[in-house]
Amino acid sequence: MRKTMTTGVLVVGAGHAGAAVAAQLRQAGYAAPIMLVNDEARLPYERPPLSKFCLLDAAQAEAPLLRPRHFWADAEIDLVSGVEVAALNPPERKAALSDGRAIAFDWCVLATGGRARALTCPGADLPGSHVLRNHADMERLRRHLATAQNIAVIGGGYVGLEVAASARALGKSVTVIEAQQRVLSRVTSAPVSRFFESMHRRHGVDFHLGRAVSALAGHERVEAVVLDDGTEVAADAVIVGIGIDAETALAEAAGIACHGGVVVDAHFRSSAPRILAIGDCARHPNDFAGGMWRLESVQHAQDSAAVAAMTIMGETRVYQDVPTFWSEQYDLRLQSAGIARDADDFVVRGDLDHGPFSIVYLREGRMIAVDCVNNAREFMVARKLIGTRASLDRALVSDTSVSLRAFA
Repeated sequence: MRKTMTTGVLVVGAGHAGAAVAAQLRQAGYAAPIMLVNDEARLPYERPPLSKFCLLDAAQAEAPLLRPRHFWADAEIDLVSGVEVAALNPPERKAALSDGRAIAFDWCVLATGGRARALTCPGADLPGSHVLRNHADMERLRRHLATAQNIAVIGGGYVGLEVAASARALGKSVTVIEAQQRVLSRVTSAPVSRFFESMHRRHGVDFHLGRAVSALAGHERVEAVVLDDGTEVAADAVIVGIGIDAETALAEAAGIACHGGVVVDAHFRSSAPRILAIGDCARHPNDFAGGMWRLESVQHAQDSAAVAAMTIMGETRVYQDVPTFWSEQYDLRLQSAGIARDADDFVVRGDLDHGPFSIVYLREGRMIAVDCVNNAREFMVARKLIGTRASLDRALVSDTSVSLRAFA
């Protein structure tokens, strides 16, 4: 029987959030042992490039590392790769690893991220259908794209459109299928959706909007996507980008409260004492959303990790960071801040046909969100204004000769 090992902080998951909390604890002066458990047999890496340049060139297929290879040893962080946390025992503050080890911890941070939603229609399990969540997914898709010609992307969100742009750069025929009437409908307004749809069409992407998928068709491999109106879209490769669900199985099995994510407070403390949850898996109080919310972004991973590190260090900092998102497609960079779902007005600044431009979202005259396309300088100012809930004069905001700095 193996002896139980002891650590100060057990971090479950080595994506952006998990890697960040381990590093930030050391930077904050935390001296006790830290164990970072990574279910992938590789060093922690950046996720955004997986849908972009990693797909384009075998020479660039290795995603950049979050930290240099030597960092983890230098920081005395015990990085355990290719191993899962199989079970948690919150009352005893113990964990069982998939390699048979038992770990006793003082604190545990769940940074388990999310799992890609899968199709449930007939034919969904046919070879040739992909999701894109981790490095192994990207490698499988990259190898398939080397021989596939007709690519169907199911889902017109960030990942779907990024993969569509990458596939077009490889010279593939690309069709995007989206159940809603416009792309990016969950994350932005109609003008931004129209702009990105138009840009993709200019690059040769075809669209089926407002159409659900009834089945994937094929004999030994996928050959077509069948839509709810009977249309068949030829496809020898399918990418499913219909969102992610929080990975809560470990927490739920341990009796930790979960509801659309691991439920936490403003310090990222879960219902179990000394167990926190951060990043994509955490459902937290968010002033910008007006209630409990779950965010999926690199910025949130880093921001929530910072608050969690302070919680462990005994500093009860409240999470109040502005939600921030970004996407790169072709030569376009979309940067968004805030949550625009409750906006009662918006103002367009710039060239909505070709860019650069910004859209400022208002509620009762206060700035609550912004979308910026190829407009990084304005984005940085806008993000600060959202953080202060700045009250704006609509007429002045619509005048692009007036810098947003005037409202700071």
